[in-house]
Amino acid sequence: MSTAERTADGHRTAGGILSGLAVAVGCVLFLGGFVWAALLYQPYTVPTDSMEPTVNAGDRVLAERIDGGEVRRGDVVVFTDAAWGDLPMIKRVVGVGGDKVVCCDADGRLAVNGEPLDEPYLRSAGPASPMEFTAEVPRGSVFLLGDHRSTSLDSREHLTDGDHGAVPASAVSARVDAGIWPVDSFGTMPRPAPFAELPGGVSEPGPLRPLSLAVAAGAVLVLAGAAYGPVARRAGRRRTERSGA
Repeated sequence: MSTAERTADGHRTAGGILSGLAVAVGCVLFLGGFVWAALLYQPYTVPTDSMEPTVNAGDRVLAERIDGGEVRRGDVVVFTDAAWGDLPMIKRVVGVGGDKVVCCDADGRLAVNGEPLDEPYLRSAGPASPMEFTAEVPRGSVFLLGDHRSTSLDSREHLTDGDHGAVPASAVSARVDAGIWPVDSFGTMPRPAPFAELPGGVSEPGPLRPLSLAVAAGAVLVLAGAAYGPVARRAGRRRTERSGA
């Protein structure tokens, strides 16, 4: 520690104490935010274009680890199911256990339990699905569609031979909370308003924003605290030069 950070009797100056405290608190916030985020979130690469324009093939996203009981309508989720190829896939939940999902009504909209939905996230204008269907979602299951309905292989493809097309909610491992790459896709995933009016509403955003703020604040505190020493030494030299003159 430099003499500029100590008083004449050898004690630390108030500035030196505050700078050390800033570095300590900054390290806790910075490292703690990273560790906590690593425990709660998992990065994924989007495998196909079935969720365009919400996310594109090759995009990197952050998904919050959840269990099936936390899934809500409108969530974009990561799931793995043997009947779908036993590989992680990303789709949107449009129906949960007990729902009746129908497409399309006279205006080309998807309806859940008789409530038509205007879906602003769809890839293109026109009917919400190029194929008509009716599905009753079993308890403990979710019905999944891609946002690019004309190309997505989803629950509609499994509505054959009496199959309900849904997957167990326990197959869901995470909920997409934000895009991280490429840069123009960076940002949190909005919760779709159409599903907010249905019983159960939509899910709350994950803690990514406060964790990001904690990491950013920690970095600022560490840099500010570390900068105090050089600034104090330079100021001390200038005072010495002026007094000598």
